[in-house]
Amino acid sequence: MDVLVVGGHGRVGIRLLRLLAARGHRARGLIRKPEEAADLEAAGAVPVIGDLEAEPSLEPYVKGADAVVFAAGAGPGSGPERKRTVDLGGAVKLTDAAAALGVRRYLMVSSIGADRPESATGPMRAYLEAKAEADRYLAASGLDYTILRPGSLTDDPGTGRVRLTTELGGTGRVPRDDVAAVLAELLAAPHTAGVTAELFSGDVPVAEAVRALGRATP
Repeated sequence: MDVLVVGGHGRVGIRLLRLLAARGHRARGLIRKPEEAADLEAAGAVPVIGDLEAEPSLEPYVKGADAVVFAAGAGPGSGPERKRTVDLGGAVKLTDAAAALGVRRYLMVSSIGADRPESATGPMRAYLEAKAEADRYLAASGLDYTILRPGSLTDDPGTGRVRLTTELGGTGRVPRDDVAAVLAELLAAPHTAGVTAELFSGDVPVAEAVRALGRATP
């Protein structure tokens, strides 16, 4: 499988690329800075240089992919404008490119609280509003999407055990390792198309949690 990860040098993105490459997939990571290419190559991935914000279309990068993953983000130090151009605008560009090229499978790394952005204040509200709008745009696209909303991200070692639920409104923490593991598993789980789920640390093995996802949606 050829998978394009947008945000390939991010802390979730590069973990996912490493897992995909280890599984024998062609793992491509879209990055803006050429100096980041060596890190992707060390992870077994193919670096793809492109500017998510500046370029009007992502079709040249999506071409040839079997699936795409949006794992980019403007970051906590960015202002509202960049949250609109990256967290929203970048996700919309990827959605449009995938739809135009017939790339059906799209995984979105969203955020806890994107279902209720009005409950946040300050910079977090602008971020959640951007994520909420991006999620809605993807859901209306007709693509085979899965929206994953992880809890508070940590750099703790992954446990391989999670709580993955379609009941929204939860809170909790989850290692980035486990987020990447769930994303890798979701790519091979077509039954999760159309599902929005929250992810936290838990007791269920990743593969088992993904198998159960979407089959008992409330």
